[in-house]
Amino acid sequence: MQVDAVVLDIDGVLVDVADSYRRAIIESVDRVCGKTIDRGAIQSFKDAGGFNNDWELTYAAALFVVARREGLRMDVESFTDRIAADEAGGLEAAKRVVADLPDVAQARVRDQWDTDRLHAVFQALYLGEELYRELEGGDPPVATTGYIHDEPTLVEPATIDALTERFDVGVLTGRPAAEAEIALDRVGLDVPDRHRFTMDDWEEGKPHPRALVELAERFDADRVAFAGDTLDDVRTARNADREDGDRVYYAIGVLTGGLTGESGREKFADAGADAVLADVNELVELLE
Repeated sequence: MQVDAVVLDIDGVLVDVADSYRRAIIESVDRVCGKTIDRGAIQSFKDAGGFNNDWELTYAAALFVVARREGLRMDVESFTDRIAADEAGGLEAAKRVVADLPDVAQARVRDQWDTDRLHAVFQALYLGEELYRELEGGDPPVATTGYIHDEPTLVEPATIDALTERFDVGVLTGRPAAEAEIALDRVGLDVPDRHRFTMDDWEEGKPHPRALVELAERFDADRVAFAGDTLDDVRTARNADREDGDRVYYAIGVLTGGLTGESGREKFADAGADAVLADVNELVELLE
């Protein structure tokens, strides 16, 4: 696989977010709604597509929990299957699923569905008190040290050295810019602002291809590899390949996020991945 540029996702590729972002999703829904989903359900939402933004996944999970309380007769697999079948995907599709409820029940759901509160609790749990005051402003609604400190690195320094020495390296992530900077500092990857796209830099989110195509243009690259841990990462590369006839985009699935084992390999392959790696450190050998 010969490429000129490598683009990396952060979560589940460079750092492990099982005990940070994903833990914050579960606990935010529990604290605000009095009931929550499990880790497997989070992956069902991710696989459905359109949940590059973990805040929106939190809102959708809370919507599911509250709608079930008000009479929605679906388990999480049925709920996320409906989202996956919706062309828009993501949170908007989740809202349409809940529209199956009678009008009175929908009104009760809306009364209980407090996205502002969910956002504040999520950020307080994830960032902790000090970073919350710095990045969000004001006092956090929950007092914690912050799950952001529980993100083991997945990428080895030798891998970063090898990639940056041989290729142009960019970052494409659903994290806000400030949180992306924290993770990149932790793993020792120095990427200039021009070579990264965060939540703050593009409205569409994955799997929309615009950000990946723009990175390829900025690198003046003919062949680009994009490594990510979700099906939407693979779909982003496939969409870029269809949209941009001047370049080749390779989709690389990494099994250190929510997709693991043989079933993870199969899901990546079904989504169109060109290769599936046990972790990002195998990327150097793949690209030799």
